[in-house]
Amino acid sequence: MTSLRDYLEVRTATPANFSPDGASVLVHSDLGGTVQLYRVPATGGALEPLTDFAEPVSGEYLEGGGGRILLTMDEGGNERLQLFLLDPDTRASEPLVHDPRFIHHPGGSTRDGTLLAYGCNRRNGTDFDVYVRRLADGEERCVFAPGGWAEPVGFSPDGRWLAVSRPSERSGDNDLFLLDVEGDEVLDVGPHDDEAELGTPAWLAGSRSFLFATSIGRDTVAVARFDLDGRAWRYVLEDGWDLECTTDRAGSRLLVTANADGYSRLELRDAETLALVREVPLPGRGLVTSAAFSPDGRRLVLGFTSPTVPGDAWIHDLDEGTSARLTESPSSVAQELLVEPELHRLESFDGEPVPLFAFLPPGAGEQAPVIVYVHGGPESQLRPRFLALLQYFVGEGFAVVAPNVRGSTGYGKRYEHLDDVERRLDSVRDLAALHDWLAADPRFDERRVVLYGGSYGGYMVLAGLAFHPERWAAGIDVVGISDLVTFLEHTADWRRPYREREYGSLEHHRHVLESASPISRVDAIRAPLFIIHGANDPRVPLGEAEQIHRELSARGVRCELLVYGDEGHGLKKLANRLDAYPQAVAFVHDVLAAPADRGAAG
Repeated sequence: MTSLRDYLEVRTATPANFSPDGASVLVHSDLGGTVQLYRVPATGGALEPLTDFAEPVSGEYLEGGGGRILLTMDEGGNERLQLFLLDPDTRASEPLVHDPRFIHHPGGSTRDGTLLAYGCNRRNGTDFDVYVRRLADGEERCVFAPGGWAEPVGFSPDGRWLAVSRPSERSGDNDLFLLDVEGDEVLDVGPHDDEAELGTPAWLAGSRSFLFATSIGRDTVAVARFDLDGRAWRYVLEDGWDLECTTDRAGSRLLVTANADGYSRLELRDAETLALVREVPLPGRGLVTSAAFSPDGRRLVLGFTSPTVPGDAWIHDLDEGTSARLTESPSSVAQELLVEPELHRLESFDGEPVPLFAFLPPGAGEQAPVIVYVHGGPESQLRPRFLALLQYFVGEGFAVVAPNVRGSTGYGKRYEHLDDVERRLDSVRDLAALHDWLAADPRFDERRVVLYGGSYGGYMVLAGLAFHPERWAAGIDVVGISDLVTFLEHTADWRRPYREREYGSLEHHRHVLESASPISRVDAIRAPLFIIHGANDPRVPLGEAEQIHRELSARGVRCELLVYGDEGHGLKKLANRLDAYPQAVAFVHDVLAAPADRGAAG
């Protein structure tokens, strides 16, 4: 029999990029229990470990770096990222930019390997400024300090321009700037009055033009072209779905990725004319998690996952149109046990259609218990990928239903903003509408529905239990928000302005925040609750878990709390997942086996 441990120990691999000579691919894998760096021959072969740290790491081959790898790592999930250089041949690493008091976000290097850009909040702990560091001698200078959060996102091929993204004070909105590294010119790529995203430049040959994804004046994200000669942009490619784009090193080949109802669709196009060359085949219907061209532009390495395919890497030959699997991560779970979801749309309380994925247990009849999984964000989207715990629940006879409630991305700006500030509880009403949808279908037992979610999804679990207590049998809250006021007061300083634009400000919307906080209705909560939290969480501080646990326990409501001292915002380490999730599963089975005392469902 396949155990929960078997599901949780399924390994995954996500490619970063090719080595400078194109002979190997750098891969992130949790083969050893935490995500570390490996390399694998581009022709296929065994994963060669490059790092073995106690903490998860991330990295990529440096442009012009002689094969060196830029590595990032924090401590205990505190998200204070530090930068290191790693020699993949000796596996020796050395600090590059290191001050554990602050956060460092890498922002790309020039192709000749002379300069590295990064963002850091060292000036005051809150504002992220942009720095350019000379790799040869460590000399660096601050090149952009506009206040707020400025994040470098890459140099032009000729090394003259550095692109910087800066989120504004509006939800779902950012500006994109080009900084003249050799002078003092700063170009605002796409000035706009509406809320809009502007993505990373995909440069064309000559470093005088680039393509980028944006939603200026549109509901969905399309591809635009910016020309330095005219200092102007225009739309060149659009679709009914959000698009992303990247070019090869020569700037002649363009990869366009569409997010079609959560599923990835890839096209190879001519970067100059936008003519379609071919659709890029995928291993199935699922999600492309990463994509990178080889240095010669003839191959793509893709990270891919689907509900039935744990994440792995594939190589696609663009000239031949052929694909081959590059990594095959270990799994003790038979393929036939994994379930593809059905895609549905329910009609919510106000007629708004809400997309959802429904995973049904094999041979399902009627009255299956249900896990409702709510994603985090809220500016995010549940997309069809491998989720070990949810697949285990399906194998145990549960239906798993995963909605993209209003406020989710992937369905246009209008939908994304339907939960902003005063409309926060409308997304919780979507959960109530989902319960009505379940109750109308004999395949589901509306009396045995458990809410499960992490981060903002954890808030939704608590809000569902508090504002619609009669509908839910239990809740599993992972690093969730219990009080929007205390959350905003105690989240990391650099995050507060950007969370206030989504939830409302402490100064102007305190009543709104209080009224939408689950803890304000703690007396209404009757369903048992299981809470998981990391002690070092800088996003949703541990106090959010402790206070709801304290209040429910004082009222005699069953509430269990697990805290992990070496984790932050979520469980990144396999050992902790192997400890927490079996307890959560046992909790669900125990609660559903006991007589319910929630009042009439519906």
